[in-house]
Amino acid sequence: MKQFETIGAVLKAWVGSVAAAIIAGFDRVVSPRVVRLIEDEQGGFAVEAAKSDNLPARLAFADGAFSAPNLGPVLKGSRVEIVLQPTRFLFRPLELPARASDFLEGIVRAQIDRLTPWNASEAVFGCSAPVESGTESITTVIAATTRKVAMSYVQAVSGFYPAAVAVCTDVAGRNAGRVKVFEQKARGHLDAARLSRALLIALGIAAAAALLSAMAATYIGNDLGTQEGELALQISKWRAAIRSGSDGDRSPIAALERRKHETPASVLVLDALSQILPDNTYVTELHLAGNKLQIAGITRDAPSLIPLIEQSRHFTRATFYAPTTRSPSDPGERFHIEARIEPKNTANP
Repeated sequence: MKQFETIGAVLKAWVGSVAAAIIAGFDRVVSPRVVRLIEDEQGGFAVEAAKSDNLPARLAFADGAFSAPNLGPVLKGSRVEIVLQPTRFLFRPLELPARASDFLEGIVRAQIDRLTPWNASEAVFGCSAPVESGTESITTVIAATTRKVAMSYVQAVSGFYPAAVAVCTDVAGRNAGRVKVFEQKARGHLDAARLSRALLIALGIAAAAALLSAMAATYIGNDLGTQEGELALQISKWRAAIRSGSDGDRSPIAALERRKHETPASVLVLDALSQILPDNTYVTELHLAGNKLQIAGITRDAPSLIPLIEQSRHFTRATFYAPTTRSPSDPGERFHIEARIEPKNTANP
């Protein structure tokens, strides 16, 4: 179980890193306009933005709300950075080992109740960029305040539908620059937690699909292998039977030979008829069905054809299967004769 928990933790951390990288890349490509609200000593806010069209020069903050004309179009869809006075924050310098620079936020969160009067759920905090204070140590400045203070300004701005809201402060007196202590992205924009869950779901679906594909491929491969083996066995048996020819009359070669001698050859039947029938006889119809021959045509003496056909060793049981007729337009008698074929497969009469 511990191994699965470890794998899950590593996977979750990896997915979180991927989500953060995706969000960072998206923000670099599609970055909203930045509007800064900088608090002065009187509690008002100066407005800074890249484009100053229709921007109010100063905002008043009273009763938890900002007031200024045309403020909605300015803040909607923008990234709003609220820079509060340092007097609203508690600052603590912190010295850590140099290897802790990659885990700075987690370390501070674990010790926030020792560094400030509040616990992790009550406080918002940020850390300045670490500065080397020795060969193996770094120094950072922690800026912290209560979540209630930060959220009062965030909620006042959220009604104007910004893309993101950040709360910052300046610690220039400590050479730490500006520190961000809180950030909230508006609903509908990329969020690290939701994106991580979506990536985990997609990864799970991909893993399940890969497993099903592997199982299907194994099953189909085994089934095809079995069929291939059966076909190879049957082919081997037929080849052995053909090579040996030891199955007597039931062998394939014997069956082919028997069919060759038992089936009358059409060419030889026509050749035999051409030698039997006299020159004054004309065949207009000929039908071969198995070992039965039927011919129809015109001749001067129809009854004389029966003995001629019977005398040939190719035909037996010659008889008329329809009446012999004669019309004024015919040059002779119209006959219909059928006979049994004796397949000799030879051209000699």
